[in-house]
Amino acid sequence: MNTSVRPRGGIGFLLLVAVLVALPFVEIWLLIQVGQAIGVGWTLLILVVEAVFGAWLTKREGRAAWRALNVSVAEGRMPTRELTDAALVLVGGLLLIVPGFVTDVFGLICLIPFTRPLARWALGLVLARRLARFESGLMVPPGFAGRRDGADHVVIEGEVVEPGSGDPRREDPLVIRGELGDAGRP
Repeated sequence: MNTSVRPRGGIGFLLLVAVLVALPFVEIWLLIQVGQAIGVGWTLLILVVEAVFGAWLTKREGRAAWRALNVSVAEGRMPTRELTDAALVLVGGLLLIVPGFVTDVFGLICLIPFTRPLARWALGLVLARRLARFESGLMVPPGFAGRRDGADHVVIEGEVVEPGSGDPRREDPLVIRGELGDAGRP
């Protein structure tokens, strides 16, 4: 059994914190550079136009994402792409409304329909890596009540109740029943 202690988020979490701390400084530095090159008035005008354009584009793409979500649900399909697009539109809109040029670039990537697949792909890659770590047992949810087998896989004890077992609570063809509790605690 692997008993090593890992930092909660690992290197990815530290990288995210570093980016979030450095981003305001990079934005301010870039605003100063642009202001010195084209003037403060033009820089402020560009920021206001970007914010207004961002609000308009967010509204337009948000409505399109909402319509696509409704169509997907009406057709009985799982709306994973539509939900991802809605989340990207929301994040992109917020990034465009925040003053700064770096956040505007990322906001546009999330909002513009022909660049959104790139953002969706990047988000999918990050989520797939997190899910793979979760499934391999490297990241177990807090308070998880399973145990690990010899191959360091998480095991949940339970039983399968077959159809026609005489259980009066059964209505579906198959029910998996078990108990979850705190591992190692009485």
